[in-house]
Amino acid sequence: MAGVVRLIDMVFPGDTNHHGTLFGGVALAHMDKVAFLAASRHGRAPFVTAASERIDFAAPALKGELIEAVGRVVRVGTRSLDIEVELVAEALLSGERRLCTRGRFTLVARGGAATRLPPLAPSPTGSEAEPEGVLVMADMVFPPQTNHYGTLFGGDALRMLGKAAFIASTRDTRKVMVMAASDRVDFATPIHEGEMVELAARIIMRGNRSRRVRVELWAEDLLSAARRRAASAEFVMVATAPAHFGK
Repeated sequence: MAGVVRLIDMVFPGDTNHHGTLFGGVALAHMDKVAFLAASRHGRAPFVTAASERIDFAAPALKGELIEAVGRVVRVGTRSLDIEVELVAEALLSGERRLCTRGRFTLVARGGAATRLPPLAPSPTGSEAEPEGVLVMADMVFPPQTNHYGTLFGGDALRMLGKAAFIASTRDTRKVMVMAASDRVDFATPIHEGEMVELAARIIMRGNRSRRVRVELWAEDLLSAARRRAASAEFVMVATAPAHFGK
């Protein structure tokens, strides 16, 4: 839905402090990114972050948990708008979710790119929910992820596809899931630097201990709103028991 963007990622050890919790700066970076994507989807202009209100951290996100940042447009001016962002941590196995922080970001359309932004449209109740049975998550392509042609490396696209399959299968089973196989992967079009990517993952087959997940990767030009399916893949994810060392 325009104006609302959902970014989901894992808390890896490199993003945590000596307490095993997510660095505040990394959390703020996720929130700023999702605010930028939500603003760009609404205004279709080159935005920059102008300000953020006070941000209080109510709860930590722990190593190995999911973090989900949801950004939604809450105010639109002539050349600026406000995005409210919530950052939620989710335990993989229990599904427990807790609000880590909430913030409000003001972004401004740069230069003379936009004389007037589209007005804020009222949203029906429940419109921010994901389509039933589909995990939808967004990201953006930055220069370090591109090759000498200025397009996304195939390996980075595979990483995004695999992460979506992992999250979708884990949420479906609430078990420790590992990738057992990667079936056919089709790359239809290149994804360019500065484009938004949106992944849609769906469970298409359930076994006793396995899940087959189909993931589609869509590319979107943030200024023109042109969208195209860039890649698709199927993965087999298998539940495995946590290791018990020394037993």
